[in-house]
Amino acid sequence: MKTKVALITGGYTGEAEVSFKSSAFVYSQIDKEKYDVYTINLGLDSWFYTDEQGVKYEIDRQDFSLNLNEKINFDVAFIIIHGTPGEDGRLQGYFDMIGLPYTTCSALTSALTMNKGYTKAIIQDIPNLNVAQSVLLFEEHRPAAADLVKEKLALPLFVKPNAGGSSIGMSKVKTWEELPEALNNAYDAENTGKQVLVEEFVTGREFSQGIYRNAKGELQVLPATEVKTTREFFDFEAKYTPGLTEEITPADLTAAQKDLADQLIQEIYIRLNCKGMVRVDFFIENNTDKFFFIEINTVPGQTAQSFIPQQVRASGRKESDFYGELIEAALLGK
Repeated sequence: MKTKVALITGGYTGEAEVSFKSSAFVYSQIDKEKYDVYTINLGLDSWFYTDEQGVKYEIDRQDFSLNLNEKINFDVAFIIIHGTPGEDGRLQGYFDMIGLPYTTCSALTSALTMNKGYTKAIIQDIPNLNVAQSVLLFEEHRPAAADLVKEKLALPLFVKPNAGGSSIGMSKVKTWEELPEALNNAYDAENTGKQVLVEEFVTGREFSQGIYRNAKGELQVLPATEVKTTREFFDFEAKYTPGLTEEITPADLTAAQKDLADQLIQEIYIRLNCKGMVRVDFFIENNTDKFFFIEINTVPGQTAQSFIPQQVRASGRKESDFYGELIEAALLGK
């Protein structure tokens, strides 16, 4: 009997459109000889499955089952929701309570890593890993936010929602006059918790690198991707507009840089108690070769052009085998 997989997409934020594209690619790659895959759309108003005729069927939230001609109980949830509720621990906590295995990090790790400021506090003492100087602002700080930033940080700056994704609400600030608007954009980004992280800019090369645990429980580090963009930084437009960014996979790193990157990525994964696939973004600072942590993404994009699929192919793997490994690892509790 085939394993029944709930491929979960959508979500409650502007990142839903990206989730739809990611889940469509994952669906196209999963081995249908081994897995029965049902794409489940989670929206604020409804959780549902749509059949080939376009008929919608509601999910029974008591046990996350689906009633078609018969009741379908899923064996595993493959979560491809960027943002809430699939990346911030809410959905993971629900699945924990009903006993359904899933392919992502735990509820605690997902909630922690959605908060960029809290994540930095956990990993900042890893040897040879650096974090940029930063200020974490809450809603109560908003009236005096600009003054608090000026007291502690130097230009240029990155301003971003502390719990957002896809670079939504993110700005690069080069003058103090630009700071108030950038803070407002970050504070007002949809469903990001009214918290803002402001960081000093690091001048260097930008990289993104995936890692996952296979069904044997072994950590597998994927080749890094270097990101070169014509934009001021790797913002939403740079991520999703063809031609604005050059992505080089595998990245052109020296043997020493590659070894250190692999080591640091593994230590970050372990320190944050990650599961499934995650992606870590980092800088290598110009002139010093120091590694600076940017952020971790526990539900990274999965379109054909996304970093993780690029890195899977560069490692000599097939996406179908890779997604199968994630499913089997989740079923085994790895």
